[in-house]
Amino acid sequence: MCLGLPGQILEMKGATAIVDFWGLRKEIRVDTTGDSLLPGDFVIAHEGAAVRRIEPEEACDILGMYEVVLAEGGIDPILLQEI
Repeated sequence: MCLGLPGQILEMKGATAIVDFWGLRKEIRVDTTGDSLLPGDFVIAHEGAAVRRIEPEEACDILGMYEVVLAEGGIDPILLQEI
C-alpha cells in the first residue's frame, strides 16, 4: 500500500510547485491533477507528483490522522524524528 502526503502549495512554477509538508519544502509536479491549482491550495502528493487537490477541511483531518499515527509510532510529527 502506498500513502500520499498532504501538503500546501506555497509557490507555483509552471508545471511544478513548492509544497510545504510539515515544514519541509519540496518541489513537486502539479500538472498531474487536471485541476487548476494556486498557492494556498492543499494537495495529496505521492512520488513527487500531486495526485489530487483536497479541501482545507480534509487536509486538516488528514494531517491530524498522520500526527496521531506518527506519535503512536514514537515519532514527533513536527520534527519527524524519534522521541
